[in-house]
Parts: sequence; C-alpha cells; structure tokens
Amino acid sequence: MQSAFLLLIVFMVVLTLITKPLGLYMVPFCEGRCPRFLQGCDKLVLKLFRTENYQQSWVEYTVYLLFFNFAGLVVLYLLQRLQGFLPYNPEGLGAIEAFQALNTAISFVTNTNWQSYSGEATMSYLTQMAGLAVQNFVSAATGICVAFVVIRSFSRKETKEVGNFLVDLVHITLYVLLPICFIYALFLVSQGVLQNFSAYKEIVTLAGDKQVLAMGPVASQEAIKLIGTNGGGFFNANSSHPFENPTELSNFFECLSIFAISAALTYTFGYCVKDTRQGWVFYGAMAIMFIIAVSVVIIFESQSTPDLLAAGADPSFMNMEGKEVRFDLGHSSLFTVVTTSASCGAVNNMHDSLTPIAGSVPLLLMALGEVVYGGVGSGFYGMMIFAIIAVFIAGLMVGRTPEYLGKKIAPRQMKLACIGMLTTPLIVLLGAAITCFYPVALDSLNNPSAHGLTEYLYAWVSAANNNGSAFAGLNANTPFFNIGLGIAMWLGRFVIIASIMALSGSLVTQKIIPPTSGTLPTSGILFMFLLVGTVFLVGALTYIPSLALGPIAEHLTIWAN
Repeated sequence: MQSAFLLLIVFMVVLTLITKPLGLYMVPFCEGRCPRFLQGCDKLVLKLFRTENYQQSWVEYTVYLLFFNFAGLVVLYLLQRLQGFLPYNPEGLGAIEAFQALNTAISFVTNTNWQSYSGEATMSYLTQMAGLAVQNFVSAATGICVAFVVIRSFSRKETKEVGNFLVDLVHITLYVLLPICFIYALFLVSQGVLQNFSAYKEIVTLAGDKQVLAMGPVASQEAIKLIGTNGGGFFNANSSHPFENPTELSNFFECLSIFAISAALTYTFGYCVKDTRQGWVFYGAMAIMFIIAVSVVIIFESQSTPDLLAAGADPSFMNMEGKEVRFDLGHSSLFTVVTTSASCGAVNNMHDSLTPIAGSVPLLLMALGEVVYGGVGSGFYGMMIFAIIAVFIAGLMVGRTPEYLGKKIAPRQMKLACIGMLTTPLIVLLGAAITCFYPVALDSLNNPSAHGLTEYLYAWVSAANNNGSAFAGLNANTPFFNIGLGIAMWLGRFVIIASIMALSGSLVTQKIIPPTSGTLPTSGILFMFLLVGTVFLVGALTYIPSLALGPIAEHLTIWAN
C-alpha cells in the first residue's frame, strides 16, 4: 500500500510540473492566434483548407460544430460498412453490422469510444487509422474548442464574437494534438508498442500450441486515444494488452498523458482571464477530489475479499482478481481512477472485478460529469458549470446578485447551467430504468442482483458522460444497447455543448464589473473547497439512491455473509 501512495505522490508532482508550460503553450490558440513562429505556416494551412479567419457568434460557432461532427458520423459509418472493399485489410475483415457500426460511429464522434466489439477481430487497418484515429483527433479538438469559447466568454467583454470553429479546430489539431501525439507515439514504440502494417502472425507457444498475434498501427492510435481522452483500444483488452501498454513506465505515462491537456487548460484559463490563481483554484479542487478517489480505491483493493478469507488466505492478501499481473495494485488503482476521472475509456484492469466500494469510485467519478480534470475541454467546461452554481449558492447565502470574474450570473445563465448539469442524470436514470423492465435488455446481463444493477448503471453512466469504459459482464452488442447507448452518447455530448455555448454567448456580451467589498473572492482556498462541496452535494446526491441499490448494497451483502 505504501508503494501505491508513493506512486500517487510522484504522479501528482509530475502532473503539476507540466501544467504551467503546456497551459502557456495553449494560450495563443485560446486567444485566437498562433505563436509568432507558426504564423507563416498557419497562413498556408488556412489557405489550403480554404478557411477564413473571421469571428463567429455563438450560434454560428455551434452550427459549424454540429454539422462538422455530423459529417464525421456519416463518414465513419460508411467506412465501417464498406471496409470489406477497401485496402489495408490484410485479414479480409468484412462489413460491420449496421447497428454496431452506428453505435461505433457515434461513440468515436462524441469522444466516448465505447466498444461493443473486439478491435483486432473487427476493424481493418484503414478503419482504425482513417476512421477511429481521425475521429480521436477531431473529437478531442472539438472539446477543446468549446473550452476555449468558455474562457473567451470571461476574458472578452461587450461583444458577440466567440471565435471561429474551423480555425480553432485546425489550430488545436495541427499545433497542439498532432505534435504531442507524434512525440508520444515514438516513446510508446520505444517501450514495445506495435506500429506496423503486417498481417497477423501465427506463432508456436512454449507449450507447443499455435497462437495468432494481431499486428497493426497501434502506437499512433494509442497516443491520441490517451492524449485526447478518447480511450478506444486497438485491441479488445485495451491498455492491459502488452502490445498497447508493455511496461510500468508506459503505464505511468499513459496515466499522465490522459490528464495532461485537461490539467493544462486550468492554467490557460487563469492566464487568459489575467488571474492565474483562478486557474489554480480549479486545479486544486480537481486534485483534492482525485487524491480522495485514488486513496479509496487503494485502501479497499488492498484488503482481502470474503471468498479469499473463507479459503484460508492471509487477511493482508490484496484483491488481484482482474488485475494485470505485470503491474502492481498501485498502477492498477491509479489507472482506474485516472481513466474514469477523464472521459477516457482506456483500462488496464477489469472494473467488474473491483471490490464493491472501489468499483463505486469510477462509477461516481463518471456520474459527477467527469470534472476531476475530465476529458480534454469537457472536464473544464463541466467544472465551470459547477463553479457558476457554487457562485450562485454563495450569492443566495449573502443576499447578493451572484457574479463570477466580473460577469453577472442572472436567471438565464443559471437555467443554461442547470440544463448542462441535469442532462446526463436524466439520460442515465431514464435509460437504466427502461433497461430494468425491458426483457431483451435483461437477457444481456450475466450477473444477478445488486452487481447486475451496477453493470446496467455503469453502462448508461459511461455512455451519457462520454467515458466509454465498461464494467464487463454485460453483452452490449445488441440492437437495444447499440441504439440506446448511441442516443445517450450523442445527447450527453451535444446537448451539454449547446447549453455551454449558449451560456458563453450570454456571458461574452456582458461588460466586466469591477469587484467590490461585497464580491465573493473566487481565487482562494475558501472557494476551492466550496467548489469541491458543490460538486459532491449537487452532482453526487443525484445518484445516491442508485449507488445504494448497486455497489453499496453489494458491499453490505457480501460482508454480511
């Protein structure tokens, strides 16, 4: 257990050290410009893409964003359906079934990467590269675009201009995501991650049996799946597969890469609003919740289970069921919390095998809206919703009109913030309720009682919050789940984005009000803990009844026996 907590300390130190430089690098792009050394290249790129660098209103920005992502959905769907006729398919894999192709297309366009298929047995190299990997880039860039608009809504005043979607998309993709992923992919290759176009290889094992080893361009997709908080694995086993995550060093940096941009955006925010303390408040609130979550998982996974105790095992024996034996408990616990804090469905262990309380942690982190660093862009604007609600609650307590960074939080802003906050709980709870009463859906369940309810709940929470990880034990490759979870992913992504864009559009038109003696300070420790409390009280309480019937009931049941 000591080594696990030491790993957590080292992780937080390294993450904190990279937050400022990466955040500073993104500042020019957030301000709608390129650094001086990229300006010449940028002019050529924008000319090549025929992109005019003019300012858009929030409505025009949102329309461009929605149409671009819908076009990506259509292209990715067709690519899956036609892959049997396309090149770079050495295994001769045929077309993806229609419902599954639709679910997968929605999944990757929404930055969810929910996978109801085995990647190495289903997707051709071309589909992996030109379809899934490309969407990993642009879906991540879309989230950062929205985060930039939110930051501009507080840094700009008395204007309707929030930026240009296509320009932001090009800047983020080419100058932020692509260079980071290129360097990171080289590192992964150095650790042993595959990167080739070879046909699958048949080998003879030490036991004398024959085994087929899947090949492919893994490192390039692995880099953006982690940096962009996408999570979709090239292989079915995801980051527990040695060809995706070969060493403890690669495991550490995979965890770090998931949080890198999300953490850096907090500093970008503080710098752009001319008060870096505001950004560090966001970072601190996220860090507090993250450390608590990792600690809970470590503590409960370090304990033995009733079955092991009944079999005569040492009480100090850890719960290694479902864990990758190459990594110790610390690496597995850290990865579990990181991937569910962010909107990244990558896993290096099976969450289904976690102890009930430890398993409730990733479920709760997703249910909170994945604001503990969160997905690239989405974590920041999700936390901004809670910051606005926290300011509103504080304003009610002192009897003042709430304001944040000099912008008034009026009824319109609160309504839009509430829409953003309540969208995913509504989708999750409604979807889970329908599932429990739908006979076809019940047939997909492999576990009974409270554990089965947790599996259902986890699937809907993962889909609606665009995480993509699975609890296992649930056959989601059915028309019901492919369509239902697909709808949940689309609404959970774009309804929230639309509400955030409308919120930003209403804030950017306001003038900045100078602070007074009665203004709530939002740059100190007090507001940091108020923000943490708001996240838990407002976000978590929505799911308490479900958690009580699921993991909490399971914990009490197994230990009562």
